[in-house]
Amino acid sequence: MARTKDPSTHDDDTVVSSPALPYGPARVALDLAVRRLDEAELKREPAAMCDALAGIARCYKAVSAWSPALDYMQQALRWAHVSGAVDQRVALLSEMAELAVSTAESVLTEGSPEARAARECARDHAFEAARIAVHAVDPQWEIKVLLRVSDVLDRCGDHDDAITLQTRALTLMSHRPEAEPELRMPQMAAPPQLM
Repeated sequence: MARTKDPSTHDDDTVVSSPALPYGPARVALDLAVRRLDEAELKREPAAMCDALAGIARCYKAVSAWSPALDYMQQALRWAHVSGAVDQRVALLSEMAELAVSTAESVLTEGSPEARAARECARDHAFEAARIAVHAVDPQWEIKVLLRVSDVLDRCGDHDDAITLQTRALTLMSHRPEAEPELRMPQMAAPPQLM
C-alpha cells in the first residue's frame, strides 16, 4: 500500500489502496504502478509523482473502475500544478475529460443528476485543457489537444462548442503548414446536415 501526500496540504497523509482485482494482467499492471508510486514518493519529485499517480489511474481506467481512475487522475493533476508543467497539465485535463464522459456513458443512467454532473465535469476539464493548450511547448500538440477535447464535447452533446474547437484547430493548421498529415483532415464532430 502506497502513501501519498497531497501537495496542497503537505501535512496530511492520504492512504492509497486499491480495490480487489482478480489476478491477471490488470492486477499485475496495477501492482507495478503502485511500486512506481512507492519509488516516486521516496524522491518526492512532482513530475515522478504525477506520472506514477496517472499510471495508477490508467490501470483503473483499463478495468472500467471510473471512480478510482478519476480520483488518482485528480491527484496527478495536483502534482502537475506543483511541477508547473503545462504540457502535463493539458494531457491530464484531456484524459480527465475523457474519463468523466466515459463514466457518464458507461455507468450512469442517462439523464440522471450524476450523469449530468459527470458531463459537466468533462466539459470543464475539456475547456480548461483547450484554454491552456496555447501555452504548450509543442505548437503542433495544441492542435491535437483541440481535436481531442472537441471529441469529448461532442460526446457530451455540445456539438457547437466541439465544432468551434475544431475550427480553431483548422485555423492553426492553416497557419502552420508543417502540421502532420493526419491532423490536416480532422473528423467533424457532427455530420453536415443535408438541406
